[in-house]
Amino acid sequence: MSGLRILITNFKLETWTGTELFVRDLARGLLEAGHRPVLYSPRLGRLAAEIRRETIPVVDDLDKLSAPPDVIHGQHANETLTALLHFPDAPALFFCHDWYFKEDYPPRFPRLLRYVAIDDQCYDKLICEYGVPGESARVLCQFVDLERFRPRPPLPARPRRAAILCNYTKENEYLQAAREACARSGVSLDAYGLLVGRPCERPEEVLREYDVVFAKGRAALEALAVGTAVVVYWWRRLGPVVTAAELGRLRADSFGVRSMGPQLTPAEFGLEIERALARYDPEEAAEVSRRVRESAGRDAFVVELVRLYQETIAEHAAAPPPDRGLEARAAAAHLREMSHSFWRQREVIYNSTPFRVTERLLQIPLVGRLSRTFARGLARRLAG
Repeated sequence: MSGLRILITNFKLETWTGTELFVRDLARGLLEAGHRPVLYSPRLGRLAAEIRRETIPVVDDLDKLSAPPDVIHGQHANETLTALLHFPDAPALFFCHDWYFKEDYPPRFPRLLRYVAIDDQCYDKLICEYGVPGESARVLCQFVDLERFRPRPPLPARPRRAAILCNYTKENEYLQAAREACARSGVSLDAYGLLVGRPCERPEEVLREYDVVFAKGRAALEALAVGTAVVVYWWRRLGPVVTAAELGRLRADSFGVRSMGPQLTPAEFGLEIERALARYDPEEAAEVSRRVRESAGRDAFVVELVRLYQETIAEHAAAPPPDRGLEARAAAAHLREMSHSFWRQREVIYNSTPFRVTERLLQIPLVGRLSRTFARGLARRLAG
């Protein structure tokens, strides 16, 4: 078989969230380009089953792989280091997707030779907070699968339907303010996301039904590719309506936090929603969509990424044999930091009010006895 064997890691492959969908769509693109992606995560679920049905191998145990990869595409620190230690002769590059997520940082390891940031803020995270050499890092902005996210019919002159796509959105006063603002503008509003109990598993079908979409990151880019008007959004903050003039800057920020204003009160949030809807322009949205479809396709992204894979493999092949002692010390340093992080998290839990109240209740003889009996019964039922 021709093509590269590429091991892609991710901290989970369970649901329809950002890095999980990135991995799925990237694996599809690599497979179509003649390569052999294999996905690894210690936490598998429905999304992993969907990927496997497309004949892409997915494992939660690297011992199941009898053939080593040509290159490791690392995402999330622990999973990347796991793959590097399991395959001691494979080079790796690391992808950083998120400024905030604690596990999204590169482990310090000699065979980690290239670093990729999905936007400018993640590039700054790599360079300014983790000491990644500038010559080893670059930005590759998000892509969209143009075959799945096909253009919708032309937008109406006035918006009728809007959707929020955000896994952080909750049923709270902010969502209520958004609904009321949309209603005042004559627009109905639907919310999709994990925390509202409505995950959007088939956005390529859903997005075509809406005229305006409030979203960030991949969801925003996919909505633009379909042809909706898009407002940058993250559950309590709003950014601009995406225009052709601002598209390059907003895409370099992944339509993320740097593109948004400050956190708002619910009343302010509602007013900003109304102002955004007042800027609805179907012709501008059509031009933005045309530019996105011209510049942000998955196939071009895959070509550029494969070039980086090949550079990583060539650099590793030209280098002296790996220094196993240096690698062992790097792994030890990572484990030491993990231990510190574990204890910091425990301290937060032990010092929290719910934990202290629970401990005091359990010390009351009758309440404690009944609570333990109930917990044991619940555990037995959950275990089947």
